[in-house]
Amino acid sequence: MSANPFATLPDPGPGVFTAPLQRPAHVGEDWLEPAQRAYTAEEHRVWDDLYARQLEILPGQAASTFLRGLDRLALGRGGVPDFVRLSAELGALTGWSVVPVPMLIPDHVFFWHLANRRFPAGNFIRTRECFDYIQEPDVFHDVFGHVPMLADPTFADYMQEYGRAGWKAMRHNRLKALGALYWYTVEFGLILEADGLRAYGAGILSGPAEAVYCLEAESPNRIMLNVDRVMRTDYVINDLQPTYFVIESFSELYHDTVERDFDRLYRSLGPGFTYANTAVIDVDDVLHRGTQEYLLRGGRGSGSRPV
Repeated sequence: MSANPFATLPDPGPGVFTAPLQRPAHVGEDWLEPAQRAYTAEEHRVWDDLYARQLEILPGQAASTFLRGLDRLALGRGGVPDFVRLSAELGALTGWSVVPVPMLIPDHVFFWHLANRRFPAGNFIRTRECFDYIQEPDVFHDVFGHVPMLADPTFADYMQEYGRAGWKAMRHNRLKALGALYWYTVEFGLILEADGLRAYGAGILSGPAEAVYCLEAESPNRIMLNVDRVMRTDYVINDLQPTYFVIESFSELYHDTVERDFDRLYRSLGPGFTYANTAVIDVDDVLHRGTQEYLLRGGRGSGSRPV
């Protein structure tokens, strides 16, 4: 028996409900590209312009852990970072590497890579036509948004434990519930620091509007994180969030995940979500109850201001 129970890619089997994704012919079952692609001069300029814009926005908005990771990995050296160099530097800090994938990958493959301290990053970058917003995560979202947090040992361990938790989620057909935890922490999480609320989620930090909206707008709820509650909560993938969940520390997030009996939790969960993404319920520790004005006016599709 292997010393590493996650050494082999799991087979979810026909009884596990996952999104049907068509695997490109040039990648194997691990969905890894043979190598990081060679970017054009214009694509490197897109990275540099995105990086410069976010660096103007994020001071006072981003978590100190993210900013330290950004500095330690020096992602602004010019152009799209080289994954080999980046993996060597990140590996020296926390044992993680960055690996190229062609697109969104299946849940069980994603969990497997995380469980083995590999972060899959999109092997493409957005064009200027979708400079402000891209629905499928590209190399800027994945590397700029996610990788600096992986330079922190506690958060890096949380991400590995999240990947391991995917095994149990698959067995119980509760991938959507586990996805909600990822969404409200890794992608759109807030942390309460000494100087106030700050963002650590990659979905916030890699875009211009949400970094300000999540902390300053009156519309969204801001609620202290409860793992069981979050995993029962629906989420929106194509607009600013109606609700953000807040942690006090990454150690708290790690222990709340590692020490939770997920088998028992999954047995108690229904197949769908219990709470709407706008909900405030009686057990919530509410920091700010939002007006939901942005959502009620129609959100992004209506051209509403994110207030």
